[in-house]
Amino acid sequence: MEPILKVQGDVYFVKTEELPSWVKLVTPRGGRYVLARGEATGHAHAIEDTENVTLYEVNGTLYLKVDNPVTVVHEEHKPINLEPGIWRVGIQREYDYFELVYRNVYHIVRPIRD
Repeated sequence: MEPILKVQGDVYFVKTEELPSWVKLVTPRGGRYVLARGEATGHAHAIEDTENVTLYEVNGTLYLKVDNPVTVVHEEHKPINLEPGIWRVGIQREYDYFELVYRNVYHIVRPIRD
């Protein structure tokens, strides 16, 4: 299978062949699955259609089992659609050569001033 990658801001989705065998079921909260939450804004990458998705977690990595097409929404990004299948959810990371550490990518949004 050719890898399929979809990106929404600093969150990415990779279509995979199967779930790891030791996954833990995650239940929706507030009527939706939150896949990642912004540190500065509190905005969330989320799926509101919990009927067509099952969310799993293993060692901090999320996996989605999508039965019918679903939409991932976020307050600052365009919605993206995920087709049926298994999707691994990841957060883009960056390496700081001065601190010698990896960390999640995050963006600070500042208002434009005249």
